[in-house]
Amino acid sequence: MADEHAHGHVHGRESRMRPLAWTLALVLAYTVAEVIGGLLSGSLALLADAGHMVSDAAALVLTLLAIRFARKAPTPERTYGHHRAEILAALVNGSTMVAIAVFIFIEAYHRLLQPHEVAGGLMLAIAAGGLVVNLLGLWLLHGSHTDDLNVRGAWLHVLGDALGSLQALVAGALIWAYGWTWADPVASVLIALLVIYSSGALIRQSVGVLMEGTPEHIRLGDLRAALEAIPDVREIHDLHVWSITSGFVSLSAHAVVNEGADAAAVLKASEQLLVERFKIRHTTIQIDRETHCDQAHHDAH
Repeated sequence: MADEHAHGHVHGRESRMRPLAWTLALVLAYTVAEVIGGLLSGSLALLADAGHMVSDAAALVLTLLAIRFARKAPTPERTYGHHRAEILAALVNGSTMVAIAVFIFIEAYHRLLQPHEVAGGLMLAIAAGGLVVNLLGLWLLHGSHTDDLNVRGAWLHVLGDALGSLQALVAGALIWAYGWTWADPVASVLIALLVIYSSGALIRQSVGVLMEGTPEHIRLGDLRAALEAIPDVREIHDLHVWSITSGFVSLSAHAVVNEGADAAAVLKASEQLLVERFKIRHTTIQIDRETHCDQAHHDAH
């Protein structure tokens, strides 16, 4: 069962590579346009958005490489394979977003102290094009980001940049219409805040997987109670639930059963419950007889 699940997991990853590749091509193409537009117009918001798009491109490349790396077969040294490469990629994505946000804050502070001349019309046009490109990227990645932390990291990059393009668009319109040059650094700060917000959850979730924490969607108490409600199960102990990678949850536990209970039936019922109710397919459950556990407890003391 575990092998079939792992095979399906990798196959699902491969089906997501094409939209990631198309999104990468779009982002790379428009990053060049935003850098040129930002330099010509003197807009920090455009350059900040371009910097974010560079991080988008890096995130997408890292995501694609991680998916390919995760396809490598398990080895005696890495018995779970290389699935954690995807989580490491997600963590790097989130961390780079925070670093970019800090740089934007610093530059925006200097721009507020010493305003720069900004070509609002050019800024407006470039930001509008960036918004269209990012919306197209979000459409390409839609669906894949909901159950894959690595793809979600790339999707968050693109979402943050789409909203950043929108803010640059509004700032460009204000500069073009009213000459409000302060709108450029203010929009940059808003973009940076957005970047930090979107990356915070990604970093937290990535660290949770790497630290082998209980997946957020699973309530351990409810899971334990459900297993202990199975006929002939007296107690569940040494219960551990963790994620190998996004969507690949593992469980191990000891089930203490009544003397004379059908161990095979208890095991089958436990596995069926875990699959149907908690969507956990990779399980290791040890069946312990009540008398054996009582004797082990007595010997321990």
